[in-house]
Amino acid sequence: MARKAQTRRSPPAKPRVAAKAVADSGVDAALLREIAKLLGESDLTEIEVQKGDLRIRAARMPAPAPAIAHGAIALPPYAPPPPPSPAAKPAAASADHADALKSPMVGTAYLRPSPDARPFVEVGARVTAGDKLLLIEAMKTFNDIVAPKGGVVTAILVEDGQPVEYGEPLIVIE
Repeated sequence: MARKAQTRRSPPAKPRVAAKAVADSGVDAALLREIAKLLGESDLTEIEVQKGDLRIRAARMPAPAPAIAHGAIALPPYAPPPPPSPAAKPAAASADHADALKSPMVGTAYLRPSPDARPFVEVGARVTAGDKLLLIEAMKTFNDIVAPKGGVVTAILVEDGQPVEYGEPLIVIE
């Protein structure tokens, strides 16, 4: 009777930190595999599921652009910036307010909780430390921007729905 040759297997690789964290958290690994499978089989680049306190977000990076032959450079698609609105404030005006509350992140500033709601604050409003002044949406998450100190709002340097950069002046409180 011929014996089959046995191959010696190396010990299993240590699980990645993320896999260990999933196992330790009690999250259903089969659910995560199913979400990843759905993401891979569709044209979606991101899926987010929330049930109670459990929130799972899966995202994938877009496929890299194909290489261009003969030394040509591939550029991303270009869309010109929208023209400034008539009510836009000149850049020099925001530079005059070095003590203004600055944006802690890149995102889109919203001065009101919803398009049909009143603004959180207006010029001339008295605020106290911790009052909500505006929202900045970054990566589909709305972040409250609160007053760092009490005082009177003397200038609002951004418009509702305006993209903002990190460190950009937003509101002046004196």
